[in-house]
Amino acid sequence: MPFLELTLPCTEAQQPRYERALENVGALAVTLADQHADAPDEQAIFEPGVGEQPLWNEMLLTALFEGGTSPELLLYALDAADEGLDWSRASFRDVEDQDWERAWMDQYEPLRFGRRTWIVPWNHDLPEGADAADAAVVRLDPGLAFGSGTHPTTALCLQWLDELADQGALAGQRVLDFGCGSGILALAALKLGAAQAIGVDNDPQALTATDDNAQRNGVADRLVAYSPETEPVDTYPVVVANILASALVALADTLLARVAPGGRIAMSGILAGQEDEVMARYRADFDDLRAERMEDWMRVTGVRRR
Repeated sequence: MPFLELTLPCTEAQQPRYERALENVGALAVTLADQHADAPDEQAIFEPGVGEQPLWNEMLLTALFEGGTSPELLLYALDAADEGLDWSRASFRDVEDQDWERAWMDQYEPLRFGRRTWIVPWNHDLPEGADAADAAVVRLDPGLAFGSGTHPTTALCLQWLDELADQGALAGQRVLDFGCGSGILALAALKLGAAQAIGVDNDPQALTATDDNAQRNGVADRLVAYSPETEPVDTYPVVVANILASALVALADTLLARVAPGGRIAMSGILAGQEDEVMARYRADFDDLRAERMEDWMRVTGVRRR
């Protein structure tokens, strides 16, 4: 069926409010793209997961609505949803039914993390190396939830999981993926030998994407995704939290309660320069705190005191 497409330029600071307003009036999907990219469609990322932030200061926000939606009535509803936002620069066009996700996935190539972890889209054959007997291959279709391995924060966490597997510290363990997005980290942990994974995210689309990806990867019996309200509180020997630095600080008590004594944690979504605040918040309860950098992003890891 055809759709009505709304496109609006906005800043990084404005983006969360615009996105919430669009979702509140029934947007079927929301994507973000670099406003200054030569080919912005090829730079699009799907909705960020819990605590994840966009990659650009100025961006194009695009939303899809059901075909036949009146632009005038939609603007009226958006004004009512958040009176403090300016919708005057919004533009509209009718678009034919096309597979947005497939258009994006066509731009996505298989990626390798560490020694044997591979993220391979469904529309690609296994590349050389990913067909090795010990390769941990995640077949990913991220849908509407961000998390493909292309962002440095995700890449840093995937590399950490791969390192844990090489150390023998992941085999047979239970893993918590806090802010799971597409479920990519939980899926990788299972493929690397973890026995069970729990995903937590406050975005219903992320939970749906995680469940769908678990089914397609044949691990639905070992991966369960919960909202924060329904999550069964437990402790885990391995916890990964790919969320913003501010969220890591604010949720420190929540995460501390979920890492078992002697357990390991990896935290990312941290901009370079923010790692000291995060490490200071966790130093009282974790040993061997370390920060690793990739581009402008950091990963902080540590071991829970017994």
